[in-house]
Amino acid sequence: MNVVTSRQFGAFLVVGGIAAVANISSRIGFSHLMPYAPAIVCAYIVGMTVAFLLNRTFVFRTPSHGLQHQVLWFIAVNLAAVTQTLVVSLLLARWLFPMLGVQQHMETLSHVVGVLVPVGTSYLGHRFITFR
Repeated sequence: MNVVTSRQFGAFLVVGGIAAVANISSRIGFSHLMPYAPAIVCAYIVGMTVAFLLNRTFVFRTPSHGLQHQVLWFIAVNLAAVTQTLVVSLLLARWLFPMLGVQQHMETLSHVVGVLVPVGTSYLGHRFITFR
């Protein structure tokens, strides 16, 4: 990994952290209005919007494609990521954590892990497809 790539990945992680906070905090709010799985999907849309705007502005500043291409591929890459997030979050919250006896903040812990899982695949997808 060269210096530019490592700086870019570092910036991607910072932006991703900000988007993850938006995602997780909005999921907590959405969970007061709807069941857990739909709340995860709605929160992912919030986090995805934050991530797109920040990535386009601060991380991938010299894309070779226009906004429409970026938006469409950003959505496509994130459909794969939200699937990973949803599967991991549900497996942890509905199966593994109950089996281990975890009871407090189980859904939030599950969601945090679920949000972290697609970091690598999302970075590669956005670097080589969305914002190339």
